[in-house]
Amino acid sequence: MENRRKVILITDGDEYARRAVEMVAKEIGGRCISTSFGNPSNHSGEEILSFIKQAKNDPVLVMFDDSGFVGEGNGENALKYIATHPDLEVLGVLAVASRTRREEWTKIDVAIDQDGELTPYGVDKYGIPEMELGRVNGDTVYILDELNLPLVVGIGDIGKMGKKDSYEKGAPITRKAVEYILERSGFYEQQDRKEDPNIRRTR
Repeated sequence: MENRRKVILITDGDEYARRAVEMVAKEIGGRCISTSFGNPSNHSGEEILSFIKQAKNDPVLVMFDDSGFVGEGNGENALKYIATHPDLEVLGVLAVASRTRREEWTKIDVAIDQDGELTPYGVDKYGIPEMELGRVNGDTVYILDELNLPLVVGIGDIGKMGKKDSYEKGAPITRKAVEYILERSGFYEQQDRKEDPNIRRTR
């Protein structure tokens, strides 16, 4: 379905994350579903879908947060609904690291550390690489392994990471992670073809 909305899912939704994600969405020409933020998320998947369809531009960045709730909470239920909806194309997911009482974790394809470098190792909430390959611990990641997601990028606590991802600094780590998903997904090439079908972009 060619007209599916293009979305990036983000497993964080506190105030720091909201400010950072809103800034990044604006800078890349996309939209952030600010009403989906919350700690935990309060909106249902159906409500969030409606917000996505009303967004003016793609990509649409959508936040989900379970506030440390163990298992499938509201945030993960909504995430599952959005990730599997036929009207949407998920470009990728930012799996946000945190420390929970029962450390839930998910497999990741790659992580981005607090210096903006890609690493095959998971990262902690500060964006510091950990010892385990290909996994990250977080609050709202319980469901990700069960979904057919194209690209899962581990990242530290969005908008924080020891102030290295502060929105006052432009949330540079979050922006790099989002841009990585857009590049890997072919989003830029699709946009170029819409503007001029004869363009062949090289990156």
